[in-house]
Amino acid sequence: MSSNATLTELLIRERPALLRLVQRILGSDGGAEDVIQSIWFKARGVDSGQPIRNPRAYLYRLAANLATDHGRERTRRTRLLAEHYLWGPDEVLSTEEQVMAQDELQRVLEAAAHLPEPTRTIFRLNRLQGMTQADIARRQGVSVTTVENHVRSALQRLAWARSGH
Repeated sequence: MSSNATLTELLIRERPALLRLVQRILGSDGGAEDVIQSIWFKARGVDSGQPIRNPRAYLYRLAANLATDHGRERTRRTRLLAEHYLWGPDEVLSTEEQVMAQDELQRVLEAAAHLPEPTRTIFRLNRLQGMTQADIARRQGVSVTTVENHVRSALQRLAWARSGH
């Protein structure tokens, strides 16, 4: 039997317990069904040539990781929406201000694309994917101080690009 068939069958059997785990991680805000669906797609996509020693542990680890990622993304979206709604209708940008803001955004995106490695990856993981500096340090095999220095460096370079220098 292939790995993805085994995982799919196991997912069906373990679905109630996996759903409870995901709900515990995400809290009462929902999204658990979306995570379970993501687990389903990941399990179906596992290459049958990749042996998985402990399929049950694999599914639970996958559930925890996807739930954590989902929660971080939800937090990031909520923060961005809150920032968006802080600007009232009387603070609508003029056409000239919109063009200037678009130019500024383009400069920052260009500068971000040209950050040196590993600064670019660390910045992306921290600021765009919402990973903590400690998680990034573990993942990259460096100290938290090193991660902080890379994030600081990236922010300085992007601030410089934003100001139009």
